[in-house]
Amino acid sequence: MQKVGVRKIMSKKDFKKNPKVYKGEPVSESGDYSGDPLGLDGFDHIEIYTSNAKQTAHFLCTAFGFEPFAYCGPETGFREGVVHVVKQGSAIYKITSSLYADSDISNMINKHGQTVKDVAFQVPDCVAFYNEAIKRGAESVMKPYEFSDENGVVRKATIKAYGDVQHSIIERKNFSGSFWPGFVSYNEIFPNVKAVDCGIEIVDHVVANVELGKMEHWVKFYEDVLGFKEMLHFTEDDISTEYSALMSKVMNDGSGKVKLPINEPADGKRKSQIEEYLEFHNGPGVQHIAMRTTDILKTITNLQERGVSFLRVPKTYYEALPERIGDIKEDLEKIGALGILADRDDDGYLLQIFTKPIQDRPTLFFEIIQREGSQGFGIGNFKALFEAIEREQERRGNL
Repeated sequence: MQKVGVRKIMSKKDFKKNPKVYKGEPVSESGDYSGDPLGLDGFDHIEIYTSNAKQTAHFLCTAFGFEPFAYCGPETGFREGVVHVVKQGSAIYKITSSLYADSDISNMINKHGQTVKDVAFQVPDCVAFYNEAIKRGAESVMKPYEFSDENGVVRKATIKAYGDVQHSIIERKNFSGSFWPGFVSYNEIFPNVKAVDCGIEIVDHVVANVELGKMEHWVKFYEDVLGFKEMLHFTEDDISTEYSALMSKVMNDGSGKVKLPINEPADGKRKSQIEEYLEFHNGPGVQHIAMRTTDILKTITNLQERGVSFLRVPKTYYEALPERIGDIKEDLEKIGALGILADRDDDGYLLQIFTKPIQDRPTLFFEIIQREGSQGFGIGNFKALFEAIEREQERRGNL
């Protein structure tokens, strides 16, 4: 097969000659795989739909230290949209926009704003996973296909999740390229782009917001269809303030590689953060993505210097912190100066901080987390964090 690259702009005729690269070919056999058909190797990537993929990728690189490393678009023969792929550690974001105003991508962006479309899982066997999930009741978006170029083959299938979110099932064991067949090195399109690593290593968890009364439905979906287990359960008594509350359950794939908290609003005197999200997102979706670092002091210092805005809690939070958190290796004064939250459980402690929404709509945001033994989610920080979010809601007139 002719190498796909930017030095030869592809015509529509050329495009149609490359179905393995751009359209894929259906595949049905699952080979001799004998392991757990629903086994996961972790998050593969997160796909974000946005109105300007170049600009969003630039934001993630300049603000969060991601490296742009793969590209697909008209220059490579892909004529349906533009995709910029950025990476830091093993955290990969696929940033997608459409070239046409009446496309499904454009319609989804008009409805939700910038939004997560795909929380993709990497698996040992794509066909085995897909077949088992469908047998258990999953709704298919795309049957297993394989995409290939000179770097090998990637297999992909997709099932529906909450709202307009989907889970793609990715098998990469026979692929040696950078991201996907048909993609080229980012520097072939945008030369001399340099990234400064900020210490982000991996996607830790991805949090969903769903409508009132729907949390149990999706908990059952992940349990019965994808074989997840309930890891933690937080009630409105755990996550509440004077004005609002929410409920949350954390789903875990069993290996700890994929954690998916699910939130729903609870009755309160005023509009909760979940209700605000559902209103401005026009339905359920991904509320935030948590990314793990091993040196949160360094990471947050870098991100704040780059202009990333974070939620802040009152200074009184830090007065009680030494007694509540105990001895840790980090400097508590630096933690307070940066606005980082801390919590401890039986397994250790964690440090975490949350950005403000990354777009004008008060929807998607990021969390930076450092785990020192703890596999929890900072229950001791819930009240302070929720109150910080409510202060932002009040400033927006949405509380």
